[in-house]
Amino acid sequence: MSEEASTAGWDAIDKALRTLYPDQEPKHYGTLISYMLGGPDPLDGISVYDVQEPRPHWHFVTYGFSELYDKESDNKDYSGFGFELTFRLAKEGGEAEPPAWAHNLLQNMGRYVFNSGNVFRPGDYLDANGPICLGSDTLLTALAFTNDPELGLLNTPNGQLEFIQMTGITGDELEAMQIWNTNGLLKSGADYLPYFITDLTRPSVLSREKVAAAVEEGSEKEGSSTGFLYNDQLSWQSGKKGMFRSAAHTLQLGAKQAKIIGKLLRGRILKGRELTLVGPEIRVVFEPGITSELDIQEEKIRLQLDEETVTLLSEQLQPLESSFSLPAFKGLTIQILKTHIKDTEGQIVHTIG
Repeated sequence: MSEEASTAGWDAIDKALRTLYPDQEPKHYGTLISYMLGGPDPLDGISVYDVQEPRPHWHFVTYGFSELYDKESDNKDYSGFGFELTFRLAKEGGEAEPPAWAHNLLQNMGRYVFNSGNVFRPGDYLDANGPICLGSDTLLTALAFTNDPELGLLNTPNGQLEFIQMTGITGDELEAMQIWNTNGLLKSGADYLPYFITDLTRPSVLSREKVAAAVEEGSEKEGSSTGFLYNDQLSWQSGKKGMFRSAAHTLQLGAKQAKIIGKLLRGRILKGRELTLVGPEIRVVFEPGITSELDIQEEKIRLQLDEETVTLLSEQLQPLESSFSLPAFKGLTIQILKTHIKDTEGQIVHTIG
């Protein structure tokens, strides 16, 4: 006789949700074929609740980032990746079913985590490179992650997990989070983002004078909390010495992130903090220093910058295809490449630079 698999992790999530919504049976959307067996969706299920306060919205809760069945990982403290995602989406008039695009978005988050091994934590953000709802004219083109306002930490037989809420943000809100921090921006805009409900029709909270002022003051006083930034166009080409001359080293960056990198250098280096850019095959670490120095290692390039060089470099980092050098780094060329934004089918829909 085969022993049935435990559902202790799943049951613990169900119990937490029954406590929050004692009088509501959720709409549950399960996965027919598990991801491990070749199915397309990594999450085992998504439950959705119809909520009226503080405004009508759908409350999505995932099942699958944590260990839902038997304990398999060696980490006894945390269940699976240690979290489940939630997503609160404003209801449109007369909507009887939660929209399918939100399910697809959450499953895409599952694919990202399962395929990359990267996890989400409160304070994280993610650029979607386009509308979070494909085909819509929403200004929300990125996602921020914070604590769900009603679901907190949960202890399960398989370890602890936390409910992390994903919320849609605009491009300028993303930039504000990068040059300051996610929680600061969300807290400053909380009056206009009740329960951090995603509303596809909303404008940027930075259109509110007090929010924009809080971001300016916070970033100036505290600097940037962004210590790492991924750039898929980041690359390094070492110069080769010839008989009569040597070619310059070349640092390549994508135009899409050039301007924000310049702002981050000001918000990090001028506050005495490092900034690390991570690419497919190389890491570039910018460090504060009294003088400017270049240190070339096998998998890491270290650039120590003085204040004057930080200012010059940040001014040059613009979203335009270009090449330039800096007086402090003779033999180094910095090249900004065009960035091609592609849709889900790989077609170029927008070019920056």
